[in-house]
Amino acid sequence: MPARVSETFVLRTYPFREGDLIVSFFTRDAGKLRGVARRARRPKSPFGSGLERLSQVRMAYFQKESAELVNLSGCELIQSQFALGGEYAAGVALDYFTEITEHLLPPHEPNEKFFRLLTAVLAFLRSGSHSEGNVWMAVTYFTVWAVRLAGIWPETRVSDESVDIAHGMFATPIAELPAREWTKATAQDLRRQLVRAVEQHVERKLLTVPILEAL
Repeated sequence: MPARVSETFVLRTYPFREGDLIVSFFTRDAGKLRGVARRARRPKSPFGSGLERLSQVRMAYFQKESAELVNLSGCELIQSQFALGGEYAAGVALDYFTEITEHLLPPHEPNEKFFRLLTAVLAFLRSGSHSEGNVWMAVTYFTVWAVRLAGIWPETRVSDESVDIAHGMFATPIAELPAREWTKATAQDLRRQLVRAVEQHVERKLLTVPILEAL
């Protein structure tokens, strides 16, 4: 089978055998996949620095129909997030983006909007907007949109201020959001909404017939 080349965000890597890595990655056209990068841990790796967390690359891979893991043959680096790792707050935000993407997205389901969401928040941080307040803005923007794209965003009923913030984030690109004074009450309101949405989503999943039959 000929190799496919997809624009990709690298999510996680795990050691596998001697010199190999298991790579979890999110492609623009095929969704989230996992594959084996052979010889990736050796000095003359065909992947270079392209397998770092949230590196944006063109990933070459192929997959047999009966195989769970794809085989990675190489990648071309488009954009590294390495410079952001030197800032503690930005580094924590990168970890957060990775965790949410890894655990929220189902495998093998393309999600162009989520791919563009990742691209937007990373570009925002790389633009120099990674002071503590702007990192919080990026994290909140990403969280609101990730929950909405997953289909678990509830109707907002907490406070007028939180509703305004949420609707503004739905309608405005992150780079165009106005500066806002983030208060403790505002943060708590948004957190309650998101936590409640996730809890309700999980409860609905557990009450579905297929899940109960599988227990």
